[in-house]
Amino acid sequence: MKFSENWLRSHVPTSASRDGLAATLTAIGLEVEDVTALGDGLAGVVVARIVEAAKHPEADRLQVCQVDAGNGSLLQIVCGAPNARPGLVAPLAMVGSSVGGIAIKAAKLRGVESNGMLCSARELGLDADASGLLELPADAPVGAQLAEYLGLPDASIEIKLTPNRADCFSVRGIAYDVAAALAGQVVPLDVAPVPAQGTAEMEIVLEAGERVPRFAGRVIEGVDAAAPTPVWMAERLRRAGVRPISFLVDVTQYVMLELGQPMHAFDRDALEGPVVVRPARADETVRLLDGREARLDGEFLVVADSRGGRAARAVALGGIMGGEDTKVTGATRAVFLEAAHWIPSAIIGRSRRLGLHTDAGHRFERGVDPELPRVAVEYATRLILDVAGGVPGPLTEVSLAGHLRSPATIGLRRARVARVLGIEIADAEVERILRALGMQVAASADGWQVTPPGRRFDIAIEEDLIEELARIHGYDRVPTTVPGGPARIAAPSETRLADADIRRQMVARDYLEAISFAFVEAALLRTWNSEAGTVALANPLSTELAVMRPHLLPGLVDALARNVSRQAGRVRLFELGRTFAAADPSQRAPGGPDPAPLETRRVAAVACGDARAEQWGGAARRIDFHDIKGDLESLAGAAGATLEFRPSNQPFGHPGRSADVYRTDREGGPERIGWLGQLHPRLQKALGLDVEVVGFELDLAPLQARALPRAEALSRYPAVRRDLAFVVGVDVAWAALADSARAAAGPVVRDLVLFDRYQGPGVESGCKSLAMGLILQDNTRTLTDQDADAVVERVVAELGRAHGARIRG
Repeated sequence: MKFSENWLRSHVPTSASRDGLAATLTAIGLEVEDVTALGDGLAGVVVARIVEAAKHPEADRLQVCQVDAGNGSLLQIVCGAPNARPGLVAPLAMVGSSVGGIAIKAAKLRGVESNGMLCSARELGLDADASGLLELPADAPVGAQLAEYLGLPDASIEIKLTPNRADCFSVRGIAYDVAAALAGQVVPLDVAPVPAQGTAEMEIVLEAGERVPRFAGRVIEGVDAAAPTPVWMAERLRRAGVRPISFLVDVTQYVMLELGQPMHAFDRDALEGPVVVRPARADETVRLLDGREARLDGEFLVVADSRGGRAARAVALGGIMGGEDTKVTGATRAVFLEAAHWIPSAIIGRSRRLGLHTDAGHRFERGVDPELPRVAVEYATRLILDVAGGVPGPLTEVSLAGHLRSPATIGLRRARVARVLGIEIADAEVERILRALGMQVAASADGWQVTPPGRRFDIAIEEDLIEELARIHGYDRVPTTVPGGPARIAAPSETRLADADIRRQMVARDYLEAISFAFVEAALLRTWNSEAGTVALANPLSTELAVMRPHLLPGLVDALARNVSRQAGRVRLFELGRTFAAADPSQRAPGGPDPAPLETRRVAAVACGDARAEQWGGAARRIDFHDIKGDLESLAGAAGATLEFRPSNQPFGHPGRSADVYRTDREGGPERIGWLGQLHPRLQKALGLDVEVVGFELDLAPLQARALPRAEALSRYPAVRRDLAFVVGVDVAWAALADSARAAAGPVVRDLVLFDRYQGPGVESGCKSLAMGLILQDNTRTLTDQDADAVVERVVAELGRAHGARIRG
């Protein structure tokens, strides 16, 4: 929410400084993100009119202007702005003033005297627009101080709102919080009913039930649609981040920002009554104000008129955006103002389904006071009559009383306040705070009966009221007390590798930890060919965050790609996080809700670029499958895990350079715990990556499990080593050979190493030679040559039987 400081002060007068006001807003939970000062140091800048403009004799892009500054004589100003022209009213910095730190002096530009400077909005620090002079209304008072005319100095304040504070999407809503925090009073709003001067009105019919329980409207005839937006209104809109468009449109924006009630102005002559609020029909379309055509279904609500039959034509998308066919234009002579109450559940998610984000939808999704529609129409009517004239008809309001939200009275106990906050707040202070926030307060025997205003959708229980007291009274005034009593220290389990140990191990391997979103874009998962079994959000924040992630790798690779695009040549990232998969629908109980998604904690890592950081002691080479495999094995070694790698058919993995990872030292046999390898070249191309990316992703729980450490005496007897070279088929994996060799060798095998792999002359086509070292040792005696030979015979026989291996000659 962005607003003008002076606008806020007009609703809640306060002597607090700008910095003090910003600090107060942040302290009460309305976090100030930015404060932009506007119009400081504009002394000597006046409103001026260009009377004549002639081409500079020595420069094609300069003009020599004769300017009326209201002092009885014309000033000669050399100006290079493309919009400088006779009759234009613009700001003039007089000689002796200072603009943007530049002292304005009389000077000669290309031989022509210039006595001042005509200014753009950017030069004055009022806007980013530097395309030309700041154009002021033709009726602006020439000679007046610009700061006084534009209501300066001022500041544009932007606050960050949490979703529960929908009431603060308006200047007046923020004013109540400021009044409570600074012991002030909100200025009463003058919204006296505007008496009807004509008989024109539109019949309103509500056919959406509880979803739209109130709708108010008024016809105003004879308006001047070409009337310019008043300077004070246009400036407040600009400082709130809204560009003025035309007066009739600006009025609705102004009322929304000031009161919090979205509203819309229709061209009355483009409507045929009655106006009907109804659910959209299947495949019904409506052309919106931004020119796009929205295709709807029964979950949407529309405002329809009766052109072509009763409620036949949708003219607006309810609670979100008006329609193109009935918008106000410069030719409009009669308007139909409308303001309605759309309940949050009727609007939530609808904008995002259409790829829209509107101020109206943003507010209705979070909740708008159901009492505001009539107030907004009356307020907008008065503004229109004051500026554009016209003849107002009677205000028409249709309500479904049984469906209107009525705030419930909440009991607030004095003792409960003291218990929850740990401090006692004086009764008078409690009542002052609650009343300043717009609540009705009545004393009771043990505290108060409090009725919140209709705009406060976030207050429903006693604890909500206590939170309001803490927020306004001041969190800094709640004492910090250390809990008493004995503290129980839980010893970490030795059977589980801690998350911190995993993080330390990855950092030791030169990886940086990343944290990515738990939600991803559905299109990204399709690119990864991983959309099966995913969990889609019913109400996503955006289309980019619409699906719960089934893997950590897509988010990590996206982070890697961002770094690579910013000239990072060597990137190594890891993450510990949760992934989500849809539960089996058959597990749902009859008549019960769908089972919750399955959550799995995982660890993943990705890397690209050089295998080692740049250094002089060795040649640079790119990271490959074996490097990332070594990183993973070092991580598994911290848990004492033994891993096995088998060829993988994951669609996102490079064929021949990726593997499924199994943990083999678990009871019950090998257990698949994840994937390791290089991304498929097609995937890398689709993701816009021109570097090879390797990575892994593993389930965390099976990786973290480890056996209790057991002390064993070192053998007093020497080890025996036998080196064997086998010829096997190229498709025989080393892991399978090693498992068979260990099983055949029995308990005397202490280690088994692969020290050579060969293909070429001397080995037939389709085969490879693998040379292994068998390291044998016994704890009770020295092994003889006969013992070692017997082990070798068993190994050779088993490998020949199981894998067709033969000793290389």
